[in-house]
Amino acid sequence: MAAAVGLRDDLTATDLRRLAQSRRDAGQVRRLLTLAVIYDGGSRSEAARTGGVGLQTVRDWVLRFNREGPDGLIDGKAPGGRPRLDANQRAALAAAVESGPIPAAHGVVRWRLVDLVQWIRDEFAVSISTQTLSRELRAMGYRKLSARPRHHAQDADAIPTFKKTSPPRWRRSGRRSPAAPLELWWQDEARVGQKNGITRRWAKRGTRPSAPKDQRTTSAYIYGAICPAEGKGAALVLPRCNTEGMTLHLAEISAAVAPGAHAVLILDQAGWHLSAGLIIPANITLLPLPAKCPELNPVENVWQFMRDNWLSNRIFKSYDDILDHCCFAWSRLMDQPWRIMSIGLRQWAHG
Repeated sequence: MAAAVGLRDDLTATDLRRLAQSRRDAGQVRRLLTLAVIYDGGSRSEAARTGGVGLQTVRDWVLRFNREGPDGLIDGKAPGGRPRLDANQRAALAAAVESGPIPAAHGVVRWRLVDLVQWIRDEFAVSISTQTLSRELRAMGYRKLSARPRHHAQDADAIPTFKKTSPPRWRRSGRRSPAAPLELWWQDEARVGQKNGITRRWAKRGTRPSAPKDQRTTSAYIYGAICPAEGKGAALVLPRCNTEGMTLHLAEISAAVAPGAHAVLILDQAGWHLSAGLIIPANITLLPLPAKCPELNPVENVWQFMRDNWLSNRIFKSYDDILDHCCFAWSRLMDQPWRIMSIGLRQWAHG
């Protein structure tokens, strides 16, 4: 039989019972009270009966207590099984996910779990299930997300350069009086027509929900602009996009700019935005976005929000019906200035 192990002498039975009253871990409380019996001069068998365990377990508790003190009696997290992938393999997996598959080599244009399972087997001779791989990827911070469209001919340096250089440019706008407050506006157009979109919806697993889809082509255009910092906007719904429509929209934006303030209007390089025939109000300066970089414009996110919540999954009976729904959707947005701020504010632009 193993020799009895003495308890550390820097604590007493009273100390252990006082600690047991203040601790919330039930297992630790039980062990503290068990060892308090030994401090009071009780036998190991009496302590084992108090804790409801065997003598060997009491000995293990004594060793943990002597080594780490009261905190050594707290249950630790079980180590679990040996990971299927080591640190180097996880790093290689992360690099493969970030770079994406090579269609000619891997035979797919996007990674699925089954494809990554095969890639791991080929690279490391490790067999792993799709469920385990899914847990590994989630633990590494990866999720399956929808890709954001990017123009194939976009200049790789255009977006970071614009973010870096445009704030100083609009702060020293030549048409603005140095004393005039500055408002930052964003502008874009969206086509809304009878050939409408269909959004995701909740449905029973294993089914595919249906939604009405029109094939007629009557449409209208929302000219929309927002000032995220102020939570306001200005819009017109017109039958087509051209210089005349843009001139009308600039007048609408001009009327929404605060008295005495000057607006910098950021917009894409559509022909009617930069036309020589455009009449630009005195309190507005136009600032074109880099070519093929629509993701810099938060109004694109506004259109997505309006379609997802108010405009999609509808059948428009006529052009007037389209106008009514577009005006309704924009009015709902204007009633929610916090929504405009949430969607439109950008750290690089607004600080």
